[in-house]
Amino acid sequence: MQELLRRLATGFVFVAVMIGGIYSGRWGYAVLFAFVAGACLWEFLHLVLDRKSRRDKLRKVLGLMLGIIPFVLGLVLQWGVVQQRADFVIIASMMFAPLVFGIFVYELFSESERPFVNLAFMMLGVFYIGIPFGLLNFAAMHQGVYYPNIIMGVLLLIWANDSGAYAIGSLIGKHPLLPRISPKKTWEGTLGGVVFTFLVSYVLHFYFKEIRLVDWLVLAVITAVFGSLGDLVESMLKRSLQVKDSGKLLPGHGGLLDRFDALIFCLPYVTAYLLWVR
Repeated sequence: MQELLRRLATGFVFVAVMIGGIYSGRWGYAVLFAFVAGACLWEFLHLVLDRKSRRDKLRKVLGLMLGIIPFVLGLVLQWGVVQQRADFVIIASMMFAPLVFGIFVYELFSESERPFVNLAFMMLGVFYIGIPFGLLNFAAMHQGVYYPNIIMGVLLLIWANDSGAYAIGSLIGKHPLLPRISPKKTWEGTLGGVVFTFLVSYVLHFYFKEIRLVDWLVLAVITAVFGSLGDLVESMLKRSLQVKDSGKLLPGHGGLLDRFDALIFCLPYVTAYLLWVR
């Protein structure tokens, strides 16, 4: 009972913070998701990189700084900070080049036994976490206008898929989906998550009218498919490293990467679709 109460309290605070950040304007959105992206990157790097010495901690800081650049650049573009393509290229080069150069030089002098493994993981953090959160800015904003309902709607679809899969899987789940990676996930639960997601998408179109019903239904398909894949990919990561959770930031729920693994995998496809229909 105590564990359940802790999970409920954490979940309530988590949802309240997400809603508050998303609906407090574009600055609140920027601060919220900069923190989320940074925390997910930090948890990922903590899992895959050595953590024995002060040098290892500095390596994680460099990886974090490199990985958060796509989110910052996305804000620069969407907020109209630069007007010319050449100016954006200059800003991007000034941000990326020193850090990319720096992590190679750091490994050159760090005396690590696996320098290129470390470099590969730091670059993977950029592609796995940094770029998807950078694309989030293009889903959240269009022509300089911030659309909080779009972000909230996508999150609700992801939560519906996760909750539906858990509820149906717990009740009638019998056929494992991918037991090698996640023994508790079942085909019944996965289909239950899909049904819940479509139901929520239908409800959303009555309240979030920035896009059409057909668009919400397409987003439901995207979140159901790629959200489930994102969850399985993170489970594969944790199983390969023999850890239960990505972190301990959310008592009873693990880390932020555990909560946003589905969103990370959905964002490239959600953003591509929204850019196509707008």
